Amino acid sequence: MLRAFQWDLARQVERLDWLLAQLPRYAAWGYDELYLHLEDAIEYPSLPDVARADAYSHRDFARLVAAATRAGIKVVPIVNLLGHTQYLIKTPGLRDLNELRAPDGSPLARGQLCPLHPRTLEVAEKLLHDLAPFCTAGKVHVGLDESFHLARCPRCRAEVARVGLAAHFAGHAQRLHALTARLGLRMAMWADMLAFIPEAIPMLPPGLIACDWYYYPFTRHPRVELFNFAECDLAPALHAQGIEYWGCPMNGAFRHEPLPVFGERLANLRSWWQRCGRTQAAGFLVTAWEPSRLAQEMTTVVDAAAASLWLNPEADDATTMFAHGFARVFGLGRVSAQSTARAALRCDEHAFTSYARWETNGRWDGGASTDDGAARFVRSARFFTRLARQKLPLPFAASAAFLRYLATRDAFVRINARAVLRLRHLLARQPAGAAHTAFDRLLAGMRAEAAAFAAEISRARAAARAMWRRTRDPRVVSPNETILGDDAARLRTWRQWLARVRRRPTGAGDCSPLCGRWQLSFTVRNFEPALQKIVVEQQQSDGAWHELHSRFTIEFRAAAARPRTNLRRPFSLPLDNPAAPLRLGVRGLGRVGIGNIALSDGVTIRRPKPSRWQFILGHRAPAHGWPVFSLGQNADERALIFVP
Repeated sequence: MLRAFQWDLARQVERLDWLLAQLPRYAAWGYDELYLHLEDAIEYPSLPDVARADAYSHRDFARLVAAATRAGIKVVPIVNLLGHTQYLIKTPGLRDLNELRAPDGSPLARGQLCPLHPRTLEVAEKLLHDLAPFCTAGKVHVGLDESFHLARCPRCRAEVARVGLAAHFAGHAQRLHALTARLGLRMAMWADMLAFIPEAIPMLPPGLIACDWYYYPFTRHPRVELFNFAECDLAPALHAQGIEYWGCPMNGAFRHEPLPVFGERLANLRSWWQRCGRTQAAGFLVTAWEPSRLAQEMTTVVDAAAASLWLNPEADDATTMFAHGFARVFGLGRVSAQSTARAALRCDEHAFTSYARWETNGRWDGGASTDDGAARFVRSARFFTRLARQKLPLPFAASAAFLRYLATRDAFVRINARAVLRLRHLLARQPAGAAHTAFDRLLAGMRAEAAAFAAEISRARAAARAMWRRTRDPRVVSPNETILGDDAARLRTWRQWLARVRRRPTGAGDCSPLCGRWQLSFTVRNFEPALQKIVVEQQQSDGAWHELHSRFTIEFRAAAARPRTNLRRPFSLPLDNPAAPLRLGVRGLGRVGIGNIALSDGVTIRRPKPSRWQFILGHRAPAHGWPVFSLGQNADERALIFVP
């Protein structure tokens, strides 16, 4: 069984000198192949407008491939040629390739490649021709994953009506297969679309490579999120068609996580290793995605730990397996590696994960919920403070310092949002003299906390820079530093609000960066995880409904990757006009429960009719078939009517 690893260079480029230095290490760990996710991060001489400003030159890429060859590692470029093709559509000259069209027929600014566009094969051939010299494994990966915009344009709808969706998808794969064959290359693709249209498998050409991916631990078969995490076993049908089967775990973090959830990554690796053995898979590919918010070396540790599956098969517990990873990457001794591995695994209890948690990166006015206190974030901040006193490898130490900031920020936002409501309560409910004494004391404490938090931002900036600059261009501002810049701006606005309230106490009722004049809050119960998106809308004077805020329910944790859960997350947002009609909607696929609905200005609390109203929004996610959904239109909705 071939053993492969992947670098995602499409989200950010890594310094070439760092990449070159890693290749002999991966070879020593027993890896055979390197998969490179590129998109617009490399120059395409045949399509010069595609590459972005910091893309690798052909000369640099040739150096990387030559170094891999010297190390005994073969290279497989990934060239997305259906979904995830925004890197092409963003180019004005290629915009017309888009499957998605405006009512007048013009291509939209975002979307995916149309498989039947007259220029699609021409563009695909140019991309593949430019990368063919670097396909030293004799293979190229064409993506084809998460292509949910199939059959949106008129020509594709017509073909699907004539031959069916499975033949439509398989036809595109067949044409790409013929194209790669002419270049002397085998074609690989991601297998997820075959879970939705399994009828396409018998139509695919034998000799393909199907890379089956799923990023959570599993016991028997991988699962499909859009099917409410139903099990899915593609291996028998693929084997029967003569298609090579690969298993693909993941080494890193999801979206905005600054540190992987290590225990779940290791469990996912082990699940796939065991499945690959059971299914006689041809390959085991440790994928990597969206690493721009974390220190790249912390995913390298996971790759090094994965090597224990074949180098140290006796290492059957997470701590030992992970200790091997730290020893290989950072040269730690046995005792130090064990201690560091245990510390890293304890970080999982304080992970910065899920859309509910990530909201604070973009807004601070969602922290006034009635059922999401600051205590757990205070505990997390204390944990990372203690962790910082340990002797850790620099990338780990910087990651822990940044996580300390995120926990401190979450606590700060929630404590002070509640304090705003308390200020209003004091003004409205207490005798004038007593109110102002308590009011002034509370306000002084809030101003002191704001001053202290400014220092937290400065410390976090140093940590974010250390995470980024270890492997990347120091002249580039990292996504984490951008977050900190936005936080600093919010803090300045918050301190200005506090200063105004100090001069005019009745201003406590005004909208602030942490709390609106009114705050709508409720609890979302995700009991059947799939692809749900919660939306709060308000009707405008012209009758149109305007989206105030929305959030995906996806958690990206093993506890949420199962058909039945009891996950409860608060949802809170400011309202300037509580008199205008409101409604809640769910989009995507699946059902959620809604409860504990309240509308408050800190003085009065309004409840919907009937009191303590609870209900379910949405419909059951499908168990099979092509998932029909829209993230721009409500699948179900409910009006909110509050008792004055």
